[in-house]
Amino acid sequence: MILLYKETKTISKVLRLLLFSIATSFCFYAQEDRAQEDIDGILDELFFSEEQFVDELLENSSFNFLYTSINYNNNTYFSGRSSGTDQFNLIPQVSYYHSSGFNASITGVYYEDFEPNWDFTSATLGYLNTVGKNDNIICNVGYTRFFYKDDFNDFTNAVDISLGIRNKKQTLGSTLSGSYIFGAAVSYQLVSSSFARINLLRKSKYALRLRPTLHFIIAQQEYSYEEVVRVKPRRIVNSIAVEIFNLLNTQIAVPLSFTINSWEVELGYYVNIPNPVANETDLPSTSFLNFSLGYLFDLNK
Repeated sequence: MILLYKETKTISKVLRLLLFSIATSFCFYAQEDRAQEDIDGILDELFFSEEQFVDELLENSSFNFLYTSINYNNNTYFSGRSSGTDQFNLIPQVSYYHSSGFNASITGVYYEDFEPNWDFTSATLGYLNTVGKNDNIICNVGYTRFFYKDDFNDFTNAVDISLGIRNKKQTLGSTLSGSYIFGAAVSYQLVSSSFARINLLRKSKYALRLRPTLHFIIAQQEYSYEEVVRVKPRRIVNSIAVEIFNLLNTQIAVPLSFTINSWEVELGYYVNIPNPVANETDLPSTSFLNFSLGYLFDLNK
């Protein structure tokens, strides 16, 4: 008996899982980055004086603001992997933060060539708090509900908890986030992020910052592919499913941000280094450009 193997992935299944991965990764990145690294930047934009910001927190700890943003990525990758279609995506987000620790956000993803274009929306509720003498340890817990245009219900909910630590000047820090994702199926995800915030230019009303970040994504995924077995004179197609828990992608981000009053403009370059898992081989590195525009509304005014 001669066996000939032809491994072809079941594209729809893998693409959906990877699409979910990039969508949830974005939500967790956005939530973590805003809630743990950039929240000080956002509040810094709100008060703009770091000394005044610290005084506000120590004296009455009162802030109440809404942050809106839209992100444009000139190409789309799923856990660093190409879908075979070059297309841009747009990611609008609205986030709310209160000095009590309560935060909430709504995020969507629009794809240029997918059908439907607007496939995914998420809503997140969270609680954030800082501990330590210099508030250098940040904890955040959250719940996210995912909504899809079609009947995909494998992953519709996520509970995540993250722990971050930063230096006194808030110029260096790291975050580790764990997520339990569930619906008709169950998955787990770990995201490790390390960042630096470099002030290139700082004046009384505007600032230019470089924010290099290193992300590691580890997740449980199910990969499906077809195995063609030739048993003379017949060919038999077997569907193989492999479940893994492994590093999926390493991402290096180098965003340059400019803030003036309540506006923030950011231009970033991102490099993905996907890690082959299951039956994958020779995955190339990928890269894309990101442009984002954000505005902060001070609800106390």
